[in-house]
Amino acid sequence: MEETVASSSELDKRPAVDPHEEPSHEWGWHGTLPKGTRIAGWLSAIFVFLMLIGNHHGNTENIYLVATGVVIIALLVWDAARRKTSWRR
Repeated sequence: MEETVASSSELDKRPAVDPHEEPSHEWGWHGTLPKGTRIAGWLSAIFVFLMLIGNHHGNTENIYLVATGVVIIALLVWDAARRKTSWRR
């Protein structure tokens, strides 16, 4: 007996992740943790600014700490703006 395909779209469906490249896709959830990443980013920025408190003899360390904290916060703000406007594209 011949088996017919109900629709041609069944042949077009492919998994978003190749099981050969990502073996975990076959047995469970495969994705990212966007909320956890954002929380870790804010905690890292806070921790960097808390490291300003200490026995620093010069301001060189402070400059690097502030620059690192500002870059982390800038990336978090950029990510929030990107997520907010992503539905418009």
